[in-house]
Amino acid sequence: MSEFVKLSQAAKYSNARIEASKLTLENFISIDNILPNKEGVKHASSLPPGKSPVPAFDKNNILIGNIRPYLKKIWLATKGGGCSADVLNLQVSGGYNSKFVYYALFRDDFFEHMMKGAKGTKMPRGDKAHVLEFLIPKFEIDEQIRTAEVLSVIDQKIEINRKIVEQLEGLSKTIYGYWLEQFEFPDQNKKPYRSSGGGMTWSDELKREVPEGWRVGTLLDIAEYQNGLACQKYRPNGGDSLRVIKIKEMNEGYSKNTELVRSTVPSKIIVENGDILFSWSASLDVIMWAGGRGALNQHIFKVSSREYPKFYYYFELVNYLSHFKMMAENRKTTMGHITQEHLQQSRILIPPVKLLEDLNKIIEPNFRKIITLKAEIFELSNFRDWVLPLLMNRQVNIQ
Repeated sequence: MSEFVKLSQAAKYSNARIEASKLTLENFISIDNILPNKEGVKHASSLPPGKSPVPAFDKNNILIGNIRPYLKKIWLATKGGGCSADVLNLQVSGGYNSKFVYYALFRDDFFEHMMKGAKGTKMPRGDKAHVLEFLIPKFEIDEQIRTAEVLSVIDQKIEINRKIVEQLEGLSKTIYGYWLEQFEFPDQNKKPYRSSGGGMTWSDELKREVPEGWRVGTLLDIAEYQNGLACQKYRPNGGDSLRVIKIKEMNEGYSKNTELVRSTVPSKIIVENGDILFSWSASLDVIMWAGGRGALNQHIFKVSSREYPKFYYYFELVNYLSHFKMMAENRKTTMGHITQEHLQQSRILIPPVKLLEDLNKIIEPNFRKIITLKAEIFELSNFRDWVLPLLMNRQVNIQ
């Protein structure tokens, strides 16, 4: 078994500052653009107001979201920049490898430790002194490096997959927009429809011009929305079981705390890779599921269609999310609650099925590849999270 030391022996909070004038959307990290579930960071959408210096971080500093620690926001900096005060900024001390310390903090145990010392209920904030009390393994530097390298190889593959998924999703959305939003699908002469003079007509319902022959309908017209069930009615009784997909699992994938139900639940609530899921309660989100077979919780719709291709109702739902979220804001709540009635009240543009079938020949291969890559990410993440504590406890030998 490993010896352990307090995090305070391996890292300290950085006191460095950076001038506001040197901040960009690419090098500023706030609580909003460090991603949950240990998925890194994205570019900031805005910079801090004012001209005062902000905390500075260097490459290989460890940044941790300190508001609502249960969101598991952590990033090993790949470059220098500035961060907000709500982001813990750890500089690794001499004798310790930055990647190793990062992985020692990557475990769920660390975020549970942060929550135990957090203050506040609605927006809990980690206690900086308590964070430094967390115990990490005491390894010699060469063993730290070897351990971190094993985990880095897995994460590099995950990151490659994520980038390919992002590119494929972006490409598919661009093609979808060109055909169905800009109306530049190929006409009978294989030229862009609208810019080549294709017939347009005014839609009073949508308040804009649309191609002739297209109709206005609802989200209910293009897909079926199968609600999940209260899965506590199907507690395991010793036979085969399925994991339950709740909103947490939909966002984060399965975990050791995921609820189980009997495998004999109704087939209509069983989810497979590639199914479109729409969380209609609490958070509002639409995803292509790739986490493996499971049973659907009652706060999520499984969306399908016998007539329209998957890409079409997926993108239409994604596009309509902003409207649904605006409805929640108008009700003075951050909690979404979308019903069949809301789906019936929606208004979307429905092209001819033949046109959608033609477009599906282009987009469907992208969707199949996306699902395959997402499933690999899921499996690699599970393996990394399984082997991480074994490595940290020296239960796995690295030569």
